Amino acid sequence: MAPRCWRWWPWLAWPRTRPPPSESTQSFRQQFSTQEQTPQICVVGSGPAGFYTTQHLLKHHSRAHVDIYEKQLVPFGLVRFGVAPDHPEVKNVINTFTRTAHSDRCAFHGNVVVGRDVTVQELRDAYHAVVLSYGAEDHQALEIPGEELPGVFSARAFVGWYNGLPENRELAPDLSCDTAVVLGQGNVALDVARILLTPPEHLEKTDITEAALGALRQSQVKTVWIVGRRGALQVAFTIKVPRPRKRLMELLLRAATEKPGVAEAARWASAPRAWGLRFLRSPRQVLPSPDGRRAAGIRLAVTRLEGVGEATRAVPTGDVEDLPCGLVLSSIGYKSRPIDPSVPFDPKLGVIPNMEGRVVDVPGLYCSGWVKRGPTGVITTTMTDSFVTGQILLQDLKAGLLPSGPRPGYAAVKALLSSRGVWPVSFSDWEKLDAEEVSRGQGVGKPREKLLDPQEMLRLLGR
Repeated sequence: MAPRCWRWWPWLAWPRTRPPPSESTQSFRQQFSTQEQTPQICVVGSGPAGFYTTQHLLKHHSRAHVDIYEKQLVPFGLVRFGVAPDHPEVKNVINTFTRTAHSDRCAFHGNVVVGRDVTVQELRDAYHAVVLSYGAEDHQALEIPGEELPGVFSARAFVGWYNGLPENRELAPDLSCDTAVVLGQGNVALDVARILLTPPEHLEKTDITEAALGALRQSQVKTVWIVGRRGALQVAFTIKVPRPRKRLMELLLRAATEKPGVAEAARWASAPRAWGLRFLRSPRQVLPSPDGRRAAGIRLAVTRLEGVGEATRAVPTGDVEDLPCGLVLSSIGYKSRPIDPSVPFDPKLGVIPNMEGRVVDVPGLYCSGWVKRGPTGVITTTMTDSFVTGQILLQDLKAGLLPSGPRPGYAAVKALLSSRGVWPVSFSDWEKLDAEEVSRGQGVGKPREKLLDPQEMLRLLGR
C-alpha cells in the first residue's frame, strides 16, 4: 500500500488570544481582594488541569495561596509526557505554567504521592479546599485473548517510553517486525503511528529520549495499520481547523478518491514506509506465533453500523479476518484510577462523581480535568473545564461554604511528610533538573535530553 502525505496538527491546542475579563468577573475579583483571610488551597496534579485551576484561583482571588502536589519529580503532566516530540509548539504552554509556578502565592511539591505519602483527608484537614486534578494515568484494557503476549503494549505506555515517563523507561518494545497494528483511531493512535514511521533523522532534534531514538533507528517496521471498529464519520482524531468534522471528511474523501499525478504516484510507489486506516474492524484475539512466545497477528471481527447520530454503534457481522503483525498497540482510551478510599469514584465511568467540579457529598473537595469529565477533549477543553472548577470553588468560598478561620496549609503537610521520610521536590529543584536536561541536550543538538531515573534526579539535587 502506498503512503499518504498529510499535514499533522497537534492533538492539543493553545489559544492565541483571550477575551478581556467581563465586568462581573472584575467585580468578583475585587470583592475577594478586600477579604482579610488567606485561603489555603491545595491542587493535586501538575498537568494542564492542575495548572489551569491554579491560574484561575490566583488570578481571581488576590490573597489565595495554592500548593500543587505532584507524584512525579517533575511538573507539567501530559504536556511533558504525552505531547509528541515532533509537536514542540504545543509544549509552549509550559511557559504559561512556569509563570504561574513563579507566583509568590504558589508552591510546587513534587515527589509526593497523594493517597500513599499523605491522605486526602489529611490534605482536607490542612487546607480550606482541595482540588483533585490528577488526570487519567491508566489505560483501557482490550480484554481479549492474547492481550498478555509479548509484542502487545498500551499506546499510553509506548508514548510514555518515547517521551521519558520514568515508569515506562524500560519498556523496550521489539521493533524487528515489518507490520504494526494500532487499535483505536484517536489522536494518540495517530501520534504513535507517526512516530513509528517518521525517519529517525527527523526526530534527532526533538526531545524524544535517546533510548527510543536508538530503537527507532534499528526499527524494521514498514507498515502501520490504524484500526477502528466504526466508520470514517466516527473517527476520534481531530484537525485544527474550523468545522473540523466536515473538513476531516473532506480530507479523507479526497485522499481516497483523487488519483495522484505521475510524480506523486512515483513517489508513493518508491516510499519505504506506508500506513493505512482500517474501518469497521473490532479486535477479537491477538494471535500467537507458532511457538506461542509472542504476538504474530490479530484477528478482527468485521462490523457494520447500526443506528444514527450519537447512537451509532458497531455490531459484528459474523465475518472475521486475520491481520499478520508483530507489534500491537492498544489505543482505545485512557482511564483514571481512584486516589484514596475517602474519595468517591465511579469505576464504570472512570471519574470522580461531581457537580460542576464539586465532589459529591464531600464539602470542600473539588476536581478538574480528566478525572472530572473523563479523558476527552484537547487542552482548551481542559482549560475551560478547570476555570469552571476554580470559579465554583471561589463562589463557595464567598458564600461561606468552606471552613472558616486559618488553616496551616503546607506547614502541616511538610511535618507529616518529614515524619514519613518523604522529601518533596520544589519548583526551583525542578529548574535545576531542567537546566541539566537542556545542557545534556545541547551536546547532541537537542532541546533537552530528559532525565529518566528518579534516583539520578534525586542525586543531582543532593538528596
